[in-house]
Amino acid sequence: MTLATETSMTPTSTKWNIGLWVAAVVLSLLYAMSVYMKLFLSQTEMVAMGIAWAENAPLGFVRFIGVMELLGIIGLILPAATRIMPKLTIYAAVGLAAIQVLAIPFHMYRGEFAALPFNLIYLGLAVLIIWGRSRKSVIAPRV
Repeated sequence: MTLATETSMTPTSTKWNIGLWVAAVVLSLLYAMSVYMKLFLSQTEMVAMGIAWAENAPLGFVRFIGVMELLGIIGLILPAATRIMPKLTIYAAVGLAAIQVLAIPFHMYRGEFAALPFNLIYLGLAVLIIWGRSRKSVIAPRV
C-alpha cells in the first residue's frame, strides 16, 4: 500500500483506508452527475432532470456552483491519490459539506423536501471523509 508506510498500517487502518476511498469515489460520482447537469445542460433541461430551483436562478450562479463542485471532486481525489498535499482532501470535503449545509435550508425553504435525503447522504459522506482522513486513516504526504 503506497498511501502510508507499510509498517504503520494496521489491519484496522487498512480497512478504514479502503472504506474512505470507497466513500470518496462514491461522493465524487454523485457530485459528477450534479456537475454534468449544472455545467452542460440548459436551465429547462435541468428542471426536467429534477433541479427545479435552476429555473429561477441566474445561469451564471448555477454554473458557478457546478464549477465549485467540480473543484471539490478534484480536491477529494487528486491530493490523496498523489499524496501531494493530501490535507487538501480534507479541505475539499469541508467545501463539499458546506455546499450541502447551505443547500438543506434552501431546499426546505422552497418546499423541495424530496431533495433532503440526497443532501443528507452527500453531507454524511463528506463528514465521514473529513473525520476519517483527519483521525482514522490519515494519508502521509509524499516524501
